[in-house]
Amino acid sequence: MKKSLGSAVALLTVALMLGACGGKVAGTDGAKTSAAPSTAAAEVTVDTKSKDLTVYTALEDDQIKTYLTTFKAKYPDVKVNIVRDSTGIVTAKLLAEKDNTQADVVWGLAATSLLVLDQNSMLEPYAPKGVDRILPDFKDKNAVTHWVGIDAWETAFIVNKVEMEKRKLAIPQSYEDLAKPEYKGLITMPNPSSSGTGFLTVSGLVQLKGNDAAWDYMNKLHDNIAMYVHSGSKPAKLAGTGEYPIGISFGYRGIQEKKAGSPVEVVFPKEGSGWDVEANALMKKKVVKQVAKDFLDWAITDDVMKEYNKNYAILAIKTDSAKIPDGYSVDPVKQLIKNDLNDAAKKRDSVLAEWDKRFNAKSEPKK
Repeated sequence: MKKSLGSAVALLTVALMLGACGGKVAGTDGAKTSAAPSTAAAEVTVDTKSKDLTVYTALEDDQIKTYLTTFKAKYPDVKVNIVRDSTGIVTAKLLAEKDNTQADVVWGLAATSLLVLDQNSMLEPYAPKGVDRILPDFKDKNAVTHWVGIDAWETAFIVNKVEMEKRKLAIPQSYEDLAKPEYKGLITMPNPSSSGTGFLTVSGLVQLKGNDAAWDYMNKLHDNIAMYVHSGSKPAKLAGTGEYPIGISFGYRGIQEKKAGSPVEVVFPKEGSGWDVEANALMKKKVVKQVAKDFLDWAITDDVMKEYNKNYAILAIKTDSAKIPDGYSVDPVKQLIKNDLNDAAKKRDSVLAEWDKRFNAKSEPKK
């Protein structure tokens, strides 16, 4: 991946800044230090003895085990409790637990969700070892970072070629194509309230087209939607089986379906793809565990970055070894729209409320 993130910085205009929050790194070895900016800041104690770690994540199930291999090799005595769900559900769970946070760290959650948590003063400032290697557009802009990105993912259409041939239909190449009447009832899409992929797609359309034009477009697209699902990967799986031949999903999942033998084509929309950053953060608690900091240090090491790169073409660090994964024909950075993640986070609640009001009737039942 010769250009990868070097070109990302040049090509993308990403505003990820929060208001100045100040703060200091939490202490170690049980020291109590101020971690909040105000004069009445709560004090934080670091527990250096606990070997029990609770991690909230929206990473794909089939990625987590592989990613954790090197952490478990380095910290074999740490018990890692993974709480995994789709982005919207993890975000809602964290917000509901605001006054009694169960998670020690968040790993691989959408940056827009972490921005919402930070706006609610739920993140503990922490600069992981090696954070200087993270490109500026992929981490919080405070002097001591509140969250740190690992990679980015983007909207893609996953289309079953066999089913399209049976119907004598062309494979859609653009958002505008998806709104054509011949695709009525053939499309599934993630619900943005429960899925990060759904939200980055809807938010991307708003940024790409402008507010009014985006909602007008989504009204037309809605006519063709068979069902909104609660997972970013499910539309790709449904396209793979042919049950619904067109799935609005994300690139990695479509490529995995194709590698597994599904007769699908992965299409990145001509207008450009919405996108978000998978990112990590330390949760604000009265007692912060040292193993949580160790985990965040590990989560941006070269070993695990190589694993991220097997699934995602766009990494948060610039390395000579980073390459375009199989399935991408060109540098995927060039596919991404200009994206203001901070603005997306601020508008998240209003965008989701508007989407629910207009379209939620077609959502599949929640389990």
